[in-house]
Amino acid sequence: MLLGVSTFGDVDLAADGAPKHHAEVLRQVVEQAKVADAVGLHSFGVGEHHRRDFAVSAPDVVLAAIATATENIRLGSAVTVLSSDDPIRVFQRFATLDAVSNGRAEVILGRGSFTESFPLFGYDLSDYDALFEEKLEIYDRVRSQNPVNWDGRTRASLRGQMVYPHVEGRLLPTWIGVGGSPQSVVRTATYGYPMVLAIIGGEPERFRPYADLYRRTLAEAGKEPQALSVHSPGYVAETDEQALEEYYPHWLATRNKIGAERGWGPAGRGEYEAAADEDGALFIGSPETVAAKVARLKGTLGADRFEMKYSSGTLPHEQMMRSIELFGSKVAPRVADMLADMHADR
Repeated sequence: MLLGVSTFGDVDLAADGAPKHHAEVLRQVVEQAKVADAVGLHSFGVGEHHRRDFAVSAPDVVLAAIATATENIRLGSAVTVLSSDDPIRVFQRFATLDAVSNGRAEVILGRGSFTESFPLFGYDLSDYDALFEEKLEIYDRVRSQNPVNWDGRTRASLRGQMVYPHVEGRLLPTWIGVGGSPQSVVRTATYGYPMVLAIIGGEPERFRPYADLYRRTLAEAGKEPQALSVHSPGYVAETDEQALEEYYPHWLATRNKIGAERGWGPAGRGEYEAAADEDGALFIGSPETVAAKVARLKGTLGADRFEMKYSSGTLPHEQMMRSIELFGSKVAPRVADMLADMHADR
């Protein structure tokens, strides 16, 4: 099971309590990626947002900077909001990243749970579904590295255009991020792409029907089996109590801010502890606790990969650095041991 980490470049606070400048946060993200690479994690993901509380709006540029400061870790988006982007430019940017990183790039395409990018780039939210459908179709044809022919209603037609640069020796590694819609699962499988399940609430076990639907649809469509990844928030500290106490105020502030925007009621300690228990969607605790929770994903969902979203609102940079270090140096080897024991017991 491959383990990685990801961030949206959440803006933490300076010593005086004011939000840090976006420029400082972006530099911090590069430092965090260097730690992830040093402790041997498989992947580092950078998400895209277009609002004050997140610093990253151009993940591919940040990842290119990280490529020059790291050696082995895979570099991906988490996610690229394809609906409000140009699929040709998405391919070109990540094909370029793949070249400069010596083959370490991957892209995760999604529709995005935040919608700020739609009015920002001149798209109508009433076209939410059509934009993703048509742009994914274009992207898939571009990714083939063959001449592209396409007709639709959301952009001009394409007639035999080639798109450059090409990727060396293979197609550009591409995943589709899914939040829990059966239609999205079926679409991902129909294209034959690996899938990322974004599990940010509820019990991971309840996503098992989506994992089963994905694999069944792949088989029915005559596609090769593909990897399944899980993406969830998490935080690792030396003890369970320390992790729970350090993460809570930052989780609560972010949860209630976004909740107020979306019409949710306020959260409290009870909701937090339920999400952080052994059946919840928050992977918080000591290395042993987090490792056990990650390893269970192999049995419940057949997950091939887990990526922990380690940033959370104003969680301090120093604590994020320590969490990444523990995740790579303590959690990852413990997960490997647990899965080896599970395999030996069969």
